Amino acid sequence: MRVAFLGLGAMGEPMARNLHKAGLLSAVWNRTSARATSLAAELGCSALPTLAALASSQSGAPPDAHLDAVVLCVSADADVLEIVTAMAPLLARGTLVIDCSTVSADTARRAAALLGARGIDFLDCPVSGGVEGARQGTLAIMCGGDAAAFARAQPLLAAMGRTITHFGATGAGQAAKATNQIMCAGIIRAVAEAMAFARAQGLPLEPLVETLGKGAGSSWYFVNRAPNMIRGSYPAGFRVRLHEKDLKICRDMAAQQGVALPVVDSMLAEYAQLIARGHGDEDISAVYRLKHELFDP
Repeated sequence: MRVAFLGLGAMGEPMARNLHKAGLLSAVWNRTSARATSLAAELGCSALPTLAALASSQSGAPPDAHLDAVVLCVSADADVLEIVTAMAPLLARGTLVIDCSTVSADTARRAAALLGARGIDFLDCPVSGGVEGARQGTLAIMCGGDAAAFARAQPLLAAMGRTITHFGATGAGQAAKATNQIMCAGIIRAVAEAMAFARAQGLPLEPLVETLGKGAGSSWYFVNRAPNMIRGSYPAGFRVRLHEKDLKICRDMAAQQGVALPVVDSMLAEYAQLIARGHGDEDISAVYRLKHELFDP
């Protein structure tokens, strides 16, 4: 299969690298073109200067040069719809589009409709596992869309992830990811509060993380992000402002059924404080800043 990857951010670039390792990557694109040019030069694939360049991969090229699939991983709903709208008239019928962004289920359905009208298959396939999982190719991938398209996508998905699940029709992948993001909100908030408590109790924090990381209260976030709290350094694995965006999607999806989600609302209030203080581009473990202040105002 010949694949183009669109969106080379913290998650997208290592995902593209894993497609390259599997012998699948043909072209890359990024809104900041220098990033695509640099990666393409390193990997020996093509850098698309614009989305319009997708057309040269589809029309006027020999049959074996046609793209079989496009994978995108961008930040927001508006980005997905802008890219899909631009791509729709450029891609050949039968091309498979896999969206690994985290957006609303409604956006996934809109994207599928835009592409489906031109005979292009679409899967919503958001991912979880952090930048570590993206680098290692061990992401959990949650998929929605046609079962036949999901079957076709297996070589691509297997290059990027380890746990790959088809949850149902278009939008189901995004609904599963929204569920994940609610869980993350509760877990990272609890971990930050627990670590602030432990520090206030005078406990040695590194052996605490090593010990509790093997206990009943452990989680991926505790093992991988509590060390940030010990160091007081929050390099962006998953930025505060991006999780805030995701939680607003969760809040809106629940509101459609007349439900408020207390965990989501509480986390959004704390993220608003962090963003107001200039910490929106730090990792979400930066919520520890607020929990530490409970004990040391």
